[in-house]
Amino acid sequence: MKRTLAVEFFFQILALILAVIVIHSVYATVVRPNAEAIILSQHARIAAGEDFIAERSLYVVLKDYEQETCFILFFWAMAIMGFKSVGAHKERALLQEELIPVTEGMSILPEDSRNYTRPLQALPEESQGFLLPRALTAALQRFGSTRNVQDVSEAVKSICESENARLDSELSMIRYIAWAIPSIGFIGTVRGIGAALGQAHQAVQGNIAPVTESLGVAFNSTFVALVLSIILMFFMHQVQLLQERLVLDTHTYADARLIRHMQVRS
Repeated sequence: MKRTLAVEFFFQILALILAVIVIHSVYATVVRPNAEAIILSQHARIAAGEDFIAERSLYVVLKDYEQETCFILFFWAMAIMGFKSVGAHKERALLQEELIPVTEGMSILPEDSRNYTRPLQALPEESQGFLLPRALTAALQRFGSTRNVQDVSEAVKSICESENARLDSELSMIRYIAWAIPSIGFIGTVRGIGAALGQAHQAVQGNIAPVTESLGVAFNSTFVALVLSIILMFFMHQVQLLQERLVLDTHTYADARLIRHMQVRS
């Protein structure tokens, strides 16, 4: 388990670094140069006295630092959720295997617990840390020591509940990012409105271009942040649903393929 946490922590740091490098490179080479070219072109046409309607360009909408930060956080969160989804799918693959070799009509006695534990202990080290092998191992050990099926059921239930709580707590970083993205968008809104108010004297003199650009910063940052937040929340709920189904299916597996076969001789 500690090794898995270390791998996940290293992956999160690496994913953040890659997100910063890739997104900033795209902004530096594509987004901002194109946005500046479009803005300069519009200024030149305004200075020439042309009567035109400025088209809303995606490059101009995305060009500011708040939007860049939102994209970095968005792709970082997506990478973390992808990592968790891959791990959940690996654990679900064990649900298709016969980890407990028991056929219909067979009974498992307390004396047999150690024999049924050996196949679980023979699994690869990574697989032994998954929820299903841990739940089955704990159930067999509890059955061998207490000789009580009700205690076994409570042990499996406790492990599944603690795992569900752990998985939910590990999504706290995603929830923080989902909260931080709109907040950064609102920072852009405050910055843009503040800049527009500082240039109000130019609008009074008839030059409204600086004011409209500043208001564009305000509205564009909020727009991008809210869109990314909506998308991120959707995928976060999908990952949470995947994890909850894993825990529920693990409990069902242990009950159907192990607990109901346990029997204590009177």
